[in-house]
Amino acid sequence: MPKSHTTSTGTVHGEAPRYQVLIPLPLAGPYDYRAPDNLDIPLGSFVYVPFGARTAVGVVWGLSTENSVDETRLKDIESVLEAPPLPESVRRFVDWVAEYTVSPPGSVLRMAMSAPKALEPAKPHIAFAKKQDAPEIRMTAARHRVLSVLVGGPPRTASDLAREAGVGSSVVRGLADAGVLERVQLPAGGRFPMPDPHMPSANLSSAQATAATAVNERVCQETFGVFLLDGVTGSGKTEVYFEAIAETLRQGRQALVMLPEIALSAQWLRRFEERFGVLPAQWHSELSQADRRRTWRGIAESKVNVVVGARSALFLPFDRLGLIIVDEEHEGSFKQTDGVAYNARDMAVVRARLEECPAILATATPSLETFVNVDRGRYERLHLPERHGGAAMPDVEVVDLRRDRPERQSWLSPPLKDGLAANLAAEEQSLLFLNRRGYAPLTLCRACGHRLQCPNCTAWLVEHRFASRLDCHHCGFTMRYPETCPECEAEGTMAACGPGVERLMEEVVALLPEARVGLMTSDTIRGPGSAAEMVTRVQEHEIDILVGTQLVAKGHHFPLLTLVGVVDADLGLNGGDLRAAERTYQLLHQVSGRAGRAELPGRVLLQTYQPEHPVMRALAEGDRDRFVAEEIELRQSGVWPPFGRLAALILSSHDAEKVEATARLIARVAPDDSAIRVLGPAPAPLAMLRGRHRWRLLVKTTRSINVQNVLREWLGQVKIPSSVRLRVDIDPYSFL
Repeated sequence: MPKSHTTSTGTVHGEAPRYQVLIPLPLAGPYDYRAPDNLDIPLGSFVYVPFGARTAVGVVWGLSTENSVDETRLKDIESVLEAPPLPESVRRFVDWVAEYTVSPPGSVLRMAMSAPKALEPAKPHIAFAKKQDAPEIRMTAARHRVLSVLVGGPPRTASDLAREAGVGSSVVRGLADAGVLERVQLPAGGRFPMPDPHMPSANLSSAQATAATAVNERVCQETFGVFLLDGVTGSGKTEVYFEAIAETLRQGRQALVMLPEIALSAQWLRRFEERFGVLPAQWHSELSQADRRRTWRGIAESKVNVVVGARSALFLPFDRLGLIIVDEEHEGSFKQTDGVAYNARDMAVVRARLEECPAILATATPSLETFVNVDRGRYERLHLPERHGGAAMPDVEVVDLRRDRPERQSWLSPPLKDGLAANLAAEEQSLLFLNRRGYAPLTLCRACGHRLQCPNCTAWLVEHRFASRLDCHHCGFTMRYPETCPECEAEGTMAACGPGVERLMEEVVALLPEARVGLMTSDTIRGPGSAAEMVTRVQEHEIDILVGTQLVAKGHHFPLLTLVGVVDADLGLNGGDLRAAERTYQLLHQVSGRAGRAELPGRVLLQTYQPEHPVMRALAEGDRDRFVAEEIELRQSGVWPPFGRLAALILSSHDAEKVEATARLIARVAPDDSAIRVLGPAPAPLAMLRGRHRWRLLVKTTRSINVQNVLREWLGQVKIPSSVRLRVDIDPYSFL
């Protein structure tokens, strides 16, 4: 039976001890099990337990303090896995996240057990080394390369040897069969190179040194504290927190760095390797299952000292975590919306508090929540007001599209066209930014007006002309581009409406045929490898004009890039999103910061139909603080976050009538409290997603209300049909 778990630690002694075991499934809580043969099992141990008709892996979560379940009904724990126990701080973190997000603890535990194979001991690897008394055999160039790789180095596996020597694995096996190589058994789990904190560091400015000293004091004290590392683009924030990582390593503790786009971390990884001599361990969705298993196990066994990863890295089983860094803390990609809805930036602060270590939130454009936490004294601000090395911030100019109109079927204004041509003539690089993938966001029939829509979602299909297909960017549906209209069957009448980056690239190629143009979007960048290749091409000036979506806005340093053109600066301001202005400012500020990061001065052209908008004024005048103050005043007057609380209830089902009826039933039993306002129910803006009909309620409260307790009591009155899925999103970021 489910039990509320106790916070006891250690082991149990005595007759037939009972343990609470949490299983990584969306269940109400842990279940009681009996220890076999009066076995003492450390809390946090991974165990096999009978669960229904099958055997499940769970975690010993606590000691059972109640005897409401008859002894004869209890089942025995089957066995304990040979894996390090889940640390107490991780178990407390799982409970905290579950409580805050109104999620089953087992669903949160599943994120901490994201590499199930890692719970099994790794098999020893067979490697090869050169024999001391190797026989003389006929040598080929391929065999020479294999032996040269082994000179002065450790034994290597056959696959590693073949890859490093550029030969087939048969060459390695042939040398072994001939007695030139001997087989060596390597320890299970492999090796994790240790970053060297004593390698020479960069020369820090006085502001950087002051910031690094403040963080390092906390690291040495092993106490909790949150720092906002607030520095303009190019100010050297990374070098500051590298110093904190070095101090963490010197103290014998582990460091976690979270990046919003791990696929675009090539430059960051290169800088880390230059500073510490080796690459850090990585954690993201592009890793193979073997690498995930190896890394998870290495962290659990305390063999890994530094990890760089996506938001999911926050749930890794660190046992001596001494520093957490959230780079680009304002990024919306730190918010998970599927499954357990959580914001990794906020949960990073929670984990740092539980681990009693400092956290650094680094950005040039802090979120309003972070600004307010600084004002309230919860976070300490470390300010880097100038670019490192004397580089100047770029000049930002607003192009009023009402006056400087692009030509028909063109998206570039005359000033931007002139700027691109001048930059090309000066052999400098340019960046064109449009946050819209594909060729065109909408395709319609000129004869009957039919619009091509996704059959599974209430979304238009996006044309990807280079691939001759139409895609839904919400569910992944794809189809070939039709030769005739699906509605009226007219031929040659389908027309692209509006620009995407592919259409923009087409215009640039026609305008400047001599320019070398590159495209950088999530459709062309599939992982760290392709990202690194594109970054290298830009750095080596193989590209004159880079066209891209928001992927180009984050962290890149291109010394010859001096012009940034924002093709549609108004794009993010549409839709009525609570954070629309804040997000637009952050994104445009970040992409503007790609210009003029070295000796050459930078220039930014913002194309807009709203030059008077506060976002455009703030960017053009470089007055971030006034924009933030105005946004804070608007939020405060409306009691919107961070001065109020929001929670979203999203219901979905394949049955349209049932999901609507359930949403209305929930609304009818809503709490009657003047401090709680329920908006809805109503169809979600994206009323169908992946074939499921969606309804939404939005709960708005003052900060004095514990919205989680309100939701538990409220939703406990409603029986949700099995065909309807309810998702709770505390502090929602997306309102689709």
